[in-house]
Amino acid sequence: MNTENSIWKLLADLSTKKGISEIIINNVDNVYIERDGELIRLNVSFSAEELIAFCKEVAQLNKRSFNRDNHIMDGLLPDGSRIHMVSSAYTASSPAITIRKYLKNITSFEDAPGAFDMNDKFVSFLKTLVASKQNVIISGGTGCGKTTLMNLMMQELGPTERIVTIEDVKELQFKAPNTVRLLTANAAGSIESPLGTRELLKNCLRMRPDRIIVGEVRGGEAFDLLQAMNTGHQGSMCTVHANSPAESLSRIENLFLFAGYDVPLKAIRKQMSTAIDFIVQLDRKSDGTRIIKKIAEVNNMEGDNVLLQDIASHSGDNLVFTGLVPSRVKKLMKFGLSSDFFVEV
Repeated sequence: MNTENSIWKLLADLSTKKGISEIIINNVDNVYIERDGELIRLNVSFSAEELIAFCKEVAQLNKRSFNRDNHIMDGLLPDGSRIHMVSSAYTASSPAITIRKYLKNITSFEDAPGAFDMNDKFVSFLKTLVASKQNVIISGGTGCGKTTLMNLMMQELGPTERIVTIEDVKELQFKAPNTVRLLTANAAGSIESPLGTRELLKNCLRMRPDRIIVGEVRGGEAFDLLQAMNTGHQGSMCTVHANSPAESLSRIENLFLFAGYDVPLKAIRKQMSTAIDFIVQLDRKSDGTRIIKKIAEVNNMEGDNVLLQDIASHSGDNLVFTGLVPSRVKKLMKFGLSSDFFVEV
């Protein structure tokens, strides 16, 4: 890593600033940061040679290729931040770089009181969802903190459980000892037909997982994940890009169809209603603060529709109980949820 490169110097300087969640390099003299929800243009510029050298160094750090045959690359920076690069072959001029800053200060619920506008009560509720092996979908738009919340929940995994994770980039940070980390990316740049999420998910079913964690569901693997959730792999988790719990179900339904099977919609919805237990919906406030907007329970079918009930909803600066007690409350209590939890909330 060439520390004399202006881009590395800029990243080192920005690492000391608080509230920065994104760094965007559109061109050699067009650089923005997102700070506390606001996009700010920086008065900086680089040479084209520095930008190209930076991209090559990042590719080497991630043991990947970024060249005329590999024009797009996802990877990590040394501080854990996620980086996405698109080569000049697909931009108007120079490579385009987007860096999502890793929130190093959020490593556990205890280290981040008030994260996502949660009080201690709902922290204990999320912990109980993990302990009781509920299948959880974390839903939200770009930059809402889906991976951060999943990381927090994964700190609660038991040390004796067999965990298999599937990601595009190694972003999940947890310490469960009996773990296999599967990556879809072609790390060496030498495999002609690298396996995708769906192929890895099918394979992991033969690896005796207690829980399956998918970084993001975005294709036909939705079919295989629902099958796994319905056949004994309880406590599985994944993230989905959607703006509401109902929309996340619609998205999974559409992704299910990408698997190529001719299955009636009612049958797909029945699969979802029995596989998914809870949906945690994330959002961002106008000031950029990440929040849990809703916690919804999936409750079987009514006619052709999957039933959802909101257990908690964001109000003011807190997540509050809606008054609807989850149908799975007895199971949650067996795993530590207080018998008067919903009364106290």
